[in-house]
Amino acid sequence: MTTFDEREQAFEKKFAHDEELRFKATARRNKLFGLWVAEKLGKSGPEADAYAKSVLLADFGEEGDADMIRKVGRDLEAAGKATDEAEFRRVLGDLMAKAIEEVKAGR
Repeated sequence: MTTFDEREQAFEKKFAHDEELRFKATARRNKLFGLWVAEKLGKSGPEADAYAKSVLLADFGEEGDADMIRKVGRDLEAAGKATDEAEFRRVLGDLMAKAIEEVKAGR
């Protein structure tokens, strides 16, 4: 095996590892976001966990966060709570930083 082949394999392993971490961090962020919205809806305990899972699953509908944001917006609106897409996106950004830290720490 040549040095070039070894470098290529190392690059491919790093890419796969980085993609796995990105997927885990995004899933963790979405769960944290679901818990954040659940709190706004007055949910706690198992009910909040179930809601967070529904938010996590809503993100698999289409590429990006739009499907998840629509879901929580509808849920908050139905509960008579204020909705603000800009706030949702800000919270998602903040939670991504937290999720990355948690995934790197093995939580």
